[in-house]
Parts: sequence; C-alpha cells; structure tokens
Amino acid sequence: MFRDFCRRSLRGGGLVLTILTLVPFATTGTVAAAGSVQAQLAEVRAATARYHDLDAALADGYIPVSPCVAEAGLGGMGYHFLNPALLDGVIDPLQPEFLVYAPKPNGALRLVAVEYMLIDADQDLATDVDRPTLFGATFDGPMTGHGPGQPVHYDLHAWIWEPNPAGMLAPWNARVDCP
Repeated sequence: MFRDFCRRSLRGGGLVLTILTLVPFATTGTVAAAGSVQAQLAEVRAATARYHDLDAALADGYIPVSPCVAEAGLGGMGYHFLNPALLDGVIDPLQPEFLVYAPKPNGALRLVAVEYMLIDADQDLATDVDRPTLFGATFDGPMTGHGPGQPVHYDLHAWIWEPNPAGMLAPWNARVDCP
C-alpha cells in the first residue's frame, strides 16, 4: 500500500521540485540553541518518537518526497518525508524538516533518522558563510538540489533510531538497504 502511495505521490519525480519551488524560504539560518550533544539527541528522540507511526507523520504534514535512496558502496538513506511548513530558514532540532524511513523485510517502514535542511541564501556553491551547525557538526553542503529546479542547500542527517557504522551524523548508513 505504501509503495502505491509513493508511486502516485512521486509520479515523474517532480514532487520535491514542486514543493521546494512553491514554499517561500526564509534563509536566515537561525539555529535553536541547546545543551550537550547527547542531551540534544535525547530530546530529538523524545520529540520524534511518535513518528514511528507513519500515519502520525502524515497527519502532522510530512509527505513522501523520494524513492528509497541508496548508493552502491556507501549504503542507504531510505525514504524521505518532508514537512514543507518546516522549510522556514530556522533549524529547530525538535522539528526536523525530514523524517527518514527504511523498509522492513515485510515492506513496512521504520523510522531510522531525521534530516535538517537549510536553503543556501545566495544559491552559490562557491560560498558557505551561512553554513549552519547542529549537534557540534557542520552541515553538509552547499550542494545542488537532488533534482531539477531544487535549490542549493545544506543538510544534516541524524541517525537517532538506527545505529550507523559511519557515525551518528553521516549522510549514508550501510545498515539501510533499499528494495
């Protein structure tokens, strides 16, 4: 059932493009302050625990925007669900822009990570004066969008629900497989 929903939602690969071009972006890059990294990550787990239920994520405005993402030799990411209302130029650790789900052997999805995203203010790959940091790490980027028309941006994955041999904040996880 989920795969059919994704196929309908992602037809032509244009859903992310549509969302990222229609949502107005603030690009101030504000990052909410917090305490130690482990305490911050515990708060993120508490804030996102309800999203182990995919229906709760959908009800709160998260929508599927990617097929299952994997790269040979690097590992996988999984299915990305974006909450367009959270693409507001503010990085709030307790409100990640994306939830990332990996497929279980039976085809159901399990929450494995969160992802934060900030649109690059000047859309110039050669500059990074607005690169945010979170959990003691700088975001990856600036990078081109992941599809035609998508903006230059920064992002950071946090594998708070699935151990990652490459590290908690690495983009790829060798333990995540896509069908």
